[in-house]
Amino acid sequence: MAPSFYFNACAAILTFAVGCSCLWKKKQDGAANKFFLLLSSSIFLSSIFGICLSLNTVGTVIETVCRYGFELSASLIAPVYLFYIISITDTWHKFKQYALLKPLLFIPYAGIISLFIANPFSGSLFYYEQDTGFVCGSLYPLFAVCSFIYFTAGVIWLLKYRKLFSTEKIAVLASILPLSVLAFILGMLNPDMELCLLLETFSLLFITIAVHHPEERIDAFTGLLKHSVYAYDMKRNFANSKNVTVILINISNFDSLRTILHFDALNELLGIISRELSEINRDMKLNADLYYLDNGRFRVVIDEKFKDKASDTALRINNVFQNSITVNQIDINPRTYVCIANCPEDIPDFKTLMSFGLNFHEELPYSGGVMYAADIMRDNSFEMKDELAVIIDNAIANKSFEVYYQPIFSIEKKRFISAEALLRLKTDKYGFIPPDVFIPAAEESGAINKIGEFVIEEVCKFISGGEFEQLGLDYIEVNLSAAQCMQPDLAERVLKILWDYGILPEKINFEITETAANHSPSVMMENIDRLLGAGISFSLDDYGSGYSNAKRVASLPVKIVKIDKTFADEENNEKTWIILKNTIQMLKELDMKIVIEGVESKQLARRFAELNCEYIQGFFYSKPLPKKDFVEFIKYSAKEIAG
Repeated sequence: MAPSFYFNACAAILTFAVGCSCLWKKKQDGAANKFFLLLSSSIFLSSIFGICLSLNTVGTVIETVCRYGFELSASLIAPVYLFYIISITDTWHKFKQYALLKPLLFIPYAGIISLFIANPFSGSLFYYEQDTGFVCGSLYPLFAVCSFIYFTAGVIWLLKYRKLFSTEKIAVLASILPLSVLAFILGMLNPDMELCLLLETFSLLFITIAVHHPEERIDAFTGLLKHSVYAYDMKRNFANSKNVTVILINISNFDSLRTILHFDALNELLGIISRELSEINRDMKLNADLYYLDNGRFRVVIDEKFKDKASDTALRINNVFQNSITVNQIDINPRTYVCIANCPEDIPDFKTLMSFGLNFHEELPYSGGVMYAADIMRDNSFEMKDELAVIIDNAIANKSFEVYYQPIFSIEKKRFISAEALLRLKTDKYGFIPPDVFIPAAEESGAINKIGEFVIEEVCKFISGGEFEQLGLDYIEVNLSAAQCMQPDLAERVLKILWDYGILPEKINFEITETAANHSPSVMMENIDRLLGAGISFSLDDYGSGYSNAKRVASLPVKIVKIDKTFADEENNEKTWIILKNTIQMLKELDMKIVIEGVESKQLARRFAELNCEYIQGFFYSKPLPKKDFVEFIKYSAKEIAG
């Protein structure tokens, strides 16, 4: 048996295995995978026909069929490889920009097919001789030339978009060209060494191992593409200037659902949603890419040619979530935000898209309808939130934060006895940024520790000045965040600042929250004990704003409790007022003094005075003021009281 029989047999077995792997692992989805499967099939068919030609079938109809089948399938390999490279770089849309590329793409192969059709009459490619069988014609080398053109074009196109791949993947994807050239040279030296199909098969194996591994692309629970694949694909789209429409789907109450449902039920819910998305994709004939990122975030990426179907698709997706989803006989109501984003028209780059998709549902009120990124991105506040990390870093570097002070009134002494230090951030672009916006961002980025230390230092600087002593205030209250409370060296750093400014410890009162105590109680209590020992006092802030624990309050070494402003906001709610009166009574029995926050009217101030609260803080007396205005306000108030 001729050596070519064994080479072709090996190629057939290997390409058959590669093709089965594509089908078994569902790698045929997507244009690149379909062309890869077609490439494997072309080599497989060529190998089968080559095997038949190696048998003793000279002069038979079988030889004629096999010769034409072999040449036709072999001539298809190189063009399909080029189409595969274009697909894996996702650059088919580039042919719209370059009108000449399309004809150039098909002219060489169209020429070969024309010669192939005419060959039975002309014999220019190959012809039959009675004694020797089929013999190469004068134009037969055009097969090799055509293949070389397509293989070379594929490698050039690959190198043009080399930034999309690692060096190793580029080498693997381009390996078919040097291997084919090597096989051609060996064939010229020894006609029995027909290695072309086998070496091309080796290239396919390399690509299968290095590039096509669906187990790393598919999420095991949903069957959709993974977060990493979404990131790669969208990076590629922006790099290639490809227009796509992304439907972003975020389940805002996913953390709650994770708590309610056990592991299997949660995955079943994700599976139901994934199947619904896949069904909509099929019904709408979108051929869209479906992704599951994490934490209840799904993405549907639609090609530009189906852009006009995006709104209807988003509406259908949104309707899925308007009704409850039954999981293990439990009705689940995912609170879902659905948003349409045209890229790069609405969202200009990869970083902005990923940032936008991460938290757009946290920044917007729930409407139940489909939203549009174009409208959201025009919202100045959303743009500002996206830039917060940079804004905060610049504010720290340039010391552009400012400390404001809100006075606290003593009902018993009928004067202002202290003030709460409150941080403010003003920018040229956005003006004042609310604390409830920049504080959480600072906590998330870790900048809160530097900010907290800045506030303490500014307050100490104020207290050490001559003006503070003239105001007759007992102390200034400073908020400590949960992150600050968890710092093991907090006490040392605070006491060093007090020492540097010559401040008596009793002039500082730190406000902490129960949330801070919950994070790391041992570290927090160690810090509190050291600061208490130095003479600094503590207050409990925001009592009643969440799941307040009376037992925990009793265990904390605080003498003052600040009642959250939500109680003051519900002045006319009698049930809330009953709770408030009993809460105040309980705290007073624990020998704690009470500050009521958020008081905005004389009537409300009087009602709290009747409940024997010691202190009142709120807009009724004063809003937070810059230091200069605060000093003037306290001086003026002292004169009014004296008068």
